[in-house]
Amino acid sequence: MSQLGPGFVSDPYEVIDERFASVEGDSRLERLFDGCRWAEGPVYVPAGRYLLFSDIPNDRIMRWDECTGAVGVFRTPSRHTNGGTLDREGRLVSCEHSGRRVTRTEHDGSLTVLADRYDGKRLNSPNDVVVKSDGSIWFTDPSYGIDTDYEGYRAESEIGGCHVYRVDPSGGACHIVADDFVRPNGLAFSADERRLFIADTRVNHIRGFDVADDGALSNGREFARCSNGVFDGLRLDEDGRLWAAAGDGVHCFDTGGALIGKVRVPDPAVSNLVFGGPKRNRLFICATTAIYSIHLHINGLALL
Repeated sequence: MSQLGPGFVSDPYEVIDERFASVEGDSRLERLFDGCRWAEGPVYVPAGRYLLFSDIPNDRIMRWDECTGAVGVFRTPSRHTNGGTLDREGRLVSCEHSGRRVTRTEHDGSLTVLADRYDGKRLNSPNDVVVKSDGSIWFTDPSYGIDTDYEGYRAESEIGGCHVYRVDPSGGACHIVADDFVRPNGLAFSADERRLFIADTRVNHIRGFDVADDGALSNGREFARCSNGVFDGLRLDEDGRLWAAAGDGVHCFDTGGALIGKVRVPDPAVSNLVFGGPKRNRLFICATTAIYSIHLHINGLALL
């Protein structure tokens, strides 16, 4: 990699398997914004052609406009929001560290609490979230937001563990779907929603699970292990490749879990990513203090 001047980095690809060469697009990585303390939770909103991303320690959600390049504050305070996604109606679903809850932003701007407790006990600090086609909300709940005052407010865990949860689409009941994680983090469904991939940052691997019609997970097995830094956010493309945030960039895995290439980023760590743009062929990357993007020759899996 080399700097091309303000806002650009050349030669960002690392080809490990020749199959990765077919996904390469732009020859340079573009820096869209630099001014966060810890950038996270990218959500691309196709209806408005803008990107939302969290700046967790600064307690704000930012908004980058794809048409103008303008950056502004979308929400502050944000209750130290981390990961987010859109539901099937295009509403923002957010994981709040200091709120210790998962919320939905309605079309009129009001907030609806989707989950804040399990068995009467407060959640730790919801981290990342996905929405299944049946409307169920799936999220991870490590303790990063209560471990210190940096990304939330220091507190003792009332639940006593870090789990993965599912919020029922009818009635809103919150269920534990996986309780054998140390620090569950990013998660993503396959195109047919028969598999769910979940990163465990502390163990530093990604596990794949079979998903039953009733939401039960089974046959959890290691899909990939991180070779640089730690795994964080996850996304899939239309061909089933899994893209994972890691220490030196975004790692790309084939459907069997083999690392085939990387989009390298000149920051200490990548936290999360999302495919966006009108054709979902623009990869947006949150990396420490900055937001990057690059156009690829593949399309991200539609989340709506």
